[in-house]
Amino acid sequence: MRYLLLMALATVLVCGGCDDDSRDHDPGADYCFQGDYYITSTSDVESLEPYDCINGTLAVGGAEFNSFNLQQIIWISGNLVIYDNPNLTNLDGLSSLDGLGGKLHVISNDTLTNLDGLSGITSVGWSLDISSNPNLANLDGLSGITSVGSFLIIRGNDIITNLDGLSDLTSVGGELYIYNNDTLPGCEVCDLLDQLTTGPTSIWVYDNLDDSCTPVPANCP
Repeated sequence: MRYLLLMALATVLVCGGCDDDSRDHDPGADYCFQGDYYITSTSDVESLEPYDCINGTLAVGGAEFNSFNLQQIIWISGNLVIYDNPNLTNLDGLSSLDGLGGKLHVISNDTLTNLDGLSGITSVGWSLDISSNPNLANLDGLSGITSVGSFLIIRGNDIITNLDGLSDLTSVGGELYIYNNDTLPGCEVCDLLDQLTTGPTSIWVYDNLDDSCTPVPANCP
């Protein structure tokens, strides 16, 4: 069931990727893996060593390891899904990743403490979903992202106290959902909304930490 759910979350959205004219990559070259790739073990990680590009979706789900090394991967044309990894503490193994065409979903990773390995990503072609990571302390690893093509979702992260990691975000093309983050003050959401120059199309914010900006966005500046 877990694997099937992971596959459902990892639906591919191809947005150019390896055949982008700004890159030297040829999507037919040996170093660009063609298709979706699912990682559940260290052997799956090792099998990707010859490639530095994925023309499809990369999903890491249900794995028992606490870290992994895919530092040769610089581009994913589809989605990146990190889901339901009980021992994963960091994403440092993705530190060379600088392009992502589809979705970025980091969901239900019980021991994940930071997103620093994602700091090279500057835009998300479709949705950005950071949800149900109870030990995630901040979003600082997302500081390079300036635009999200569709949905932005920050949900059910128990100890996040600010949205400083989204300080460079200026565009959200779809809906914004920020809710059930027990330690996140409403004023943080107000500040995020104030910095956006494009979007969102609608705003859903509730059940965060009550403060002077609650309710949001009614009392936002």
